[in-house]
Amino acid sequence: MVSADTARDVGRSEASMLGIYLNDHLAGATAGTELAHRMARSHGDGEDSGTFRRLAAEIGRDRAALLDIMTALGIKVRRYKVGAAWIGEKAGRLKFNGRLFARSPLSDLEELEMLRLGVEGKAAGWRTLRTLADTDTRLDPARLDELISRARRQADLLEDLRVAAASQVVRAYPS
Repeated sequence: MVSADTARDVGRSEASMLGIYLNDHLAGATAGTELAHRMARSHGDGEDSGTFRRLAAEIGRDRAALLDIMTALGIKVRRYKVGAAWIGEKAGRLKFNGRLFARSPLSDLEELEMLRLGVEGKAAGWRTLRTLADTDTRLDPARLDELISRARRQADLLEDLRVAAASQVVRAYPS
């Protein structure tokens, strides 16, 4: 038979694991939001500038939705994880792209791939929370379904943009 103390410890342990999990997702959302906004700025007045601005705004709203969910679940934000992700995104800008002082088509391709991976991870997080919503009334299943759908649309859009960027890299590759 399980004692009341053991049951409380198990409950705390599960809440702690969910807190770690959601804080890890928040760190990823922070880096993804920063990357999406930087990509939107780098495309300024380009052909896809409106698309990048809308995508960055959506990704920012998704991060805010995660914060709302964490609040509803009583999970504290671990600021050190958020800070580390912010710094990591900035450090990620210091990579060789084949050009010394300017962006190259390779920059777009790699950033789109990173953002796509982040969106796929975000979708997995929403699906995990959706499973929890079946038993936890603090979560809104319909809202999570909406977030899952939006992540799928974002992933599809990012794949289209990635394919276009890949074709630019291939064209720039010397034969």
